[in-house]
Amino acid sequence: MRYQLYYWPTIQGRGEFVRLALEQAGAEYIDVARMSGKDRGVSALMHGLAAGGTTPFAPPYLKAGRLVIGQTANILLYLGDHHALAPKDETGRLWTHQLQLTIADFVAEVHDTHHPLAASLYYEDQKPAAKRYSKTFLAERVPKYLGYFERILKRNPRGKRFLAGARLSYVDLSMFQVMAGLDYAFPNAMAKRRRSYPLLRELSARVAALPRIAAYLGSKRRIPFNNDGIFRRYPALDTRK
Repeated sequence: MRYQLYYWPTIQGRGEFVRLALEQAGAEYIDVARMSGKDRGVSALMHGLAAGGTTPFAPPYLKAGRLVIGQTANILLYLGDHHALAPKDETGRLWTHQLQLTIADFVAEVHDTHHPLAASLYYEDQKPAAKRYSKTFLAERVPKYLGYFERILKRNPRGKRFLAGARLSYVDLSMFQVMAGLDYAFPNAMAKRRRSYPLLRELSARVAALPRIAAYLGSKRRIPFNNDGIFRRYPALDTRK
């Protein structure tokens, strides 16, 4: 089966968590909005959103045969079950999904560093609020979230290599994306905390070295970080303090 991924064509965003899972699974997929031709690009997203009885709220969504699956964590739950990217037992699957939902909460807070007032406003329209929000985010929220995931790795009864169980899961791929995004958006703040999360750093390095992920990261399929996505580099928001 060839999957069809629907997401914005010029940003990593939430769709990147799905792309990483598809790449590691070695799954055949089409990144529909990035294709050229009629009914591609953004129009493909809008057409897909208007069709079907299980219409998703917004991208990303994945077409798998007759299934249309929306919400990043929900898509990953499906891919984890079908491509050995999640534990096989129910407890392990739910735990992996729970961790992914926590990552989703964190990603939402990352987005709010540059859009704390309204998503409909430009960053330039909310700079003072963004600076205040980011200061608290870096001082309080980053240590809270990353500290939690560092402890999860440390306490994993199956070893400290992965977040859920003894094997790689989609949540490990997502954690890599979070760490890479934070390093891009807040290089000064993350450099200050580089030694605070050794297990997360080791996990990220292992994920980046996986043959399929390494090939993807070095390919044109990987959209570079930019200031239109979730992780944005605005020097005024980054601080070592």
